[in-house]
Amino acid sequence: MSADKLQLRRVLRLDDAELLALIRRSDEYLESLYPPESNHAEPLQALVGEDSAFFAGYLDEQLVACGAVKFLENGGKDRERYGEIKRVFVDPEQRGKRLATTVMRHLEQHLLQHGVTLARLEAGPAQPEALNLYRKLGYLERGPFGRYRPDPLSVFMEKRLE
Repeated sequence: MSADKLQLRRVLRLDDAELLALIRRSDEYLESLYPPESNHAEPLQALVGEDSAFFAGYLDEQLVACGAVKFLENGGKDRERYGEIKRVFVDPEQRGKRLATTVMRHLEQHLLQHGVTLARLEAGPAQPEALNLYRKLGYLERGPFGRYRPDPLSVFMEKRLE
């Protein structure tokens, strides 16, 4: 099964047991890599609101991936809107099929459809595969943004979308 078969559906309610189980696996994975003060997983409730979009990815009706984006704005005199990519996760049994690339491209398209041309994200150095993917997709390292502070266990990245 290939990434072009991945169907992404927007999540509007958080009552699907299969989705909650996938998120629980994602949380457990992050908790195994980072201490609580360096774990920046967004609460699910914050990703299904007006200023966000959460997507579940299915291969033949099997939930295998997810990802979200939050719409935010720079503070100060530079009031540019941007999207922060959150909660990108692929079931470990499904990795290596380019599903994360499909999720990322979907999130970027969602931002563009809403007039947002800047995507940002935070990941950690204990996730070299994710960092390599983001670099391949054109994300460049930058300093902390938004509510983030410098942290040796955080890598901050951004990409101008076209």
